[in-house]
Amino acid sequence: MNAVKAAIKSGRTVVGTTVTPDIDVSIPAAAGYDFLLFDTQHSAWEIKQLRPSIEAMRGKPAAPFVRVAANQPHLICFALDAGARGLIVPMVNTREEAEAAVRACRYFPAGNRSNAGVRGEWGEFKSYREYMDAVNNELVILPMIETNEALENLDAIASTPGVDVLLIGPSDLSIELGVPLDYQCDHYQRSLDKIVAAATKHGITAAMYFIPPGMDPNFYVDKGFKLFTMPWAPWATAGIQNALAGIKR
Repeated sequence: MNAVKAAIKSGRTVVGTTVTPDIDVSIPAAAGYDFLLFDTQHSAWEIKQLRPSIEAMRGKPAAPFVRVAANQPHLICFALDAGARGLIVPMVNTREEAEAAVRACRYFPAGNRSNAGVRGEWGEFKSYREYMDAVNNELVILPMIETNEALENLDAIASTPGVDVLLIGPSDLSIELGVPLDYQCDHYQRSLDKIVAAATKHGITAAMYFIPPGMDPNFYVDKGFKLFTMPWAPWATAGIQNALAGIKR
């Protein structure tokens, strides 16, 4: 029902890409990515305009992930009603905030998500209760670790029932650590190791919102990060150029 959930449970590296409102999302959704990320915090996506694009992914292998603008139940509800199978919550700093995000994502009795009928592609079910239980179990919930406060509360956040992934916000975390965008410095890298250790301790996944420019994704895979995004446009351009190069012109 949610291939990304199965992949992270198995320990496979999961790779997605971010998409913008000006492209046909059905193309990257079929290109081999595990998920497409719709960012309603720092991009032009409006939360209520997501549904047509997410519906365009129907039948494609990539799963729709949404980053909401804030840890607010109504924003989370809109994203899930649009069909998100992964829910990213920014600036989660405490266990209480992580618990609030999980409650907003899950139907009763595991949470307090408001019901709007069957939403998203989760399969076919014999009963409505079976549908709600499947969504509760299969949704990927990703609180973002972006502050010094979150670093101090890593164990509490990582041990929150329902949290699947500790997702680093690379730029905000670097700013909080006093090394703005200096992704290679020892201080920053030690903090990444601390996050990986907390995720491993609690049996969940460590992830990067994006791989910093110029850095090898496998460097982060070797450190223990098993989920991240990569930009699609350079790879698409390279593919087109390679195809054109094979034509006699």
